[in-house]
Amino acid sequence: MRNYFLAFVPIFVAVDALGTVPLFLSLTDGMSTRHREELVRQSIVTALFVALAFLAVGRLVLQWLGITINDFLVAGGAILFIISIRDLLRYGKVSAAPIETMGVVPLAVPLIVGPAVLTTSLILLNSFGIFPTLFSLVANILLCGAILRTAPALLRFLGESGAHTLSKISSLLLAAIGVMLIRVGLIEILRNIK
Repeated sequence: MRNYFLAFVPIFVAVDALGTVPLFLSLTDGMSTRHREELVRQSIVTALFVALAFLAVGRLVLQWLGITINDFLVAGGAILFIISIRDLLRYGKVSAAPIETMGVVPLAVPLIVGPAVLTTSLILLNSFGIFPTLFSLVANILLCGAILRTAPALLRFLGESGAHTLSKISSLLLAAIGVMLIRVGLIEILRNIK
């Protein structure tokens, strides 16, 4: 039981479900409840698939393609940075992205299951084994889905201006996280150059 808890906490921090809420509200601004529910369902199913597939074959595929975890950090950080800058510089309403792709990118990957979650899952697999790692991935992704489903209630509580302010602060933090992922990845890449 201790291993399950120890595996759960790092994935909980990496998924950062609460930190995803403001961006989710920003991306789904003006959507109907039915479309929001569909988007949450699509993003959770996609996130589960990506996380479990990566856990099963991730290390082998990355080695086969010659991609390191550090490359993954740089790519994921760049995507997060671009998404956050677009949100920070946008005025007025969000240009509606197609629901078919929004649930996959950016919600499922890289926001719910990004480089931090994928890297952490590989580390936990080596440290605690398959079952605690599987449990922590599935439980945290489902928890994130439950939190995203309550996002409209949070919007009603905060009001439009409060949600807008929270969204902009979150985007700024997301940009900083993107830069941090790029920095960590680049430092490790440069450190490994012989």
